[in-house]
Amino acid sequence: MTRALVEIHGLVKSFGAHKVLDGIDLEIRAGEIVGYIGPNGSGKSTTVKILIGLLARDAGEVGLCGFDPGREPLEAKARLGYVPETALLYESLTVAEHLLFVGRLHGLADEVIRERADACLETFELSGRLGARIGTLSKGMRQKLLLTSALLHQPSVVILDEPLSGLDVGSALLVKELVRELAARGRAILFCSHVMDVVERLCDRIAILHGGRIAAEGSFEELRGRLAGGSLEGIFAGLTGESNGREQALRLVERLRFE
Repeated sequence: MTRALVEIHGLVKSFGAHKVLDGIDLEIRAGEIVGYIGPNGSGKSTTVKILIGLLARDAGEVGLCGFDPGREPLEAKARLGYVPETALLYESLTVAEHLLFVGRLHGLADEVIRERADACLETFELSGRLGARIGTLSKGMRQKLLLTSALLHQPSVVILDEPLSGLDVGSALLVKELVRELAARGRAILFCSHVMDVVERLCDRIAILHGGRIAAEGSFEELRGRLAGGSLEGIFAGLTGESNGREQALRLVERLRFE
C-alpha cells in the first residue's frame, strides 16, 4: 500500500472554550487528491494552519512525510508546497525577485530557480512580467505567482486553499489538469474549496468537516451511495444543515419587490 504523506490523528484545537477541531483523523497517500470541505468556521483553515506549522495543536498527531510540522518545522516545510486563499506577497518586489527569494529560502541554486520559474511562468503566460512589481499584478496573476512559488522546490505534499480564485476559465482548467498531473507523479494533494462541482470531479476522496469532526469521508461515488443527494452540493447540504439557498433567494426577491 502506498504510504501516507499526510497523517492527521486525533487532532484537537480550541480557542478559549470553543473547540474548533474535535478529534480529526485524515490521511493522504502519495498520488491522492483529497478534497477538504466544510461550512465557514468549520475548522478547515485551522487544520491547514496546523499542517503548515503556523498554529500549535492542543492534542493529536500530525505528520508531513514523517515529520511533525510543530516539532520539526524545517524538515516538514521543505517537503510542503502551500497556496493560501489570500495572497500575502511583498508588493514592492518584482516577480523575478520574489521567485529568487522563495527559491533561496528552499536552498535552491539560482540557475535551478530560474529554470523552474521560467517553465512555470511560460505555462502560466507570465513570462513577460518578470520585471513587473507584484503590486501591479492582477488577482489572477498573483494566484499564478503563488502556484509557481509553491512548486519551485518540487514538494511532496501540496496544500491548495481555493486555488482557482481569481483565475479565468482557461487558467482554471490548466490548474485542475496540473493538480491531476502532480498526483499522477506521486504528490499528495489537499484541495480546499467551496466550489463543490470542482471538488466532486477532481478529488479521489472527499472529507466533509462539520462541528469540529469529519462527518463523512470517501470518494464521491461512495458518499453518494451512503448519503442522500445526487450531487456533492446536495450531500454537503444534507450533512451540514446548510440550505440550498432557494428559499432565501425567493424571500429576498419578494422583499425587494421584483416583478
